[in-house]
Amino acid sequence: QVQLVESGGGLVQAGGSLRLSCAASGRTFSRSTMGWFRQAPGKEREFVAAISWGGANTYYADSVKGRFTISRDNAKNTVYLQMNSLKPEDTAVYYCGADPRTTYSSDTYNYWGQGTQVTVSS
Repeated sequence: QVQLVESGGGLVQAGGSLRLSCAASGRTFSRSTMGWFRQAPGKEREFVAAISWGGANTYYADSVKGRFTISRDNAKNTVYLQMNSLKPEDTAVYYCGADPRTTYSSDTYNYWGQGTQVTVSS
């Protein structure tokens, strides 16, 4: 059974930092693109960041560029999202996805985690 489990969410003040982790089990994703998306209440799930299977290529939404960093450790089957300079508008449930046909499109991801809540207070 394939599972993606996110962790690291929480409540933080504006300007603070959090590091999200997404641990995969059931199969290896070392040859798959991995991505982070987020969904705020009443809004659609939106792309945040993605990383190619070897880590050489990373992709970011304009809203997080320069503040968030995606990385991966294939030996641990884990992908990370370091979030710095957090803003209240970053508040959302953050989801980890794997193995997409199209990096930026959530509809094409074959596997999802259950999500972790990130709340940024002003």
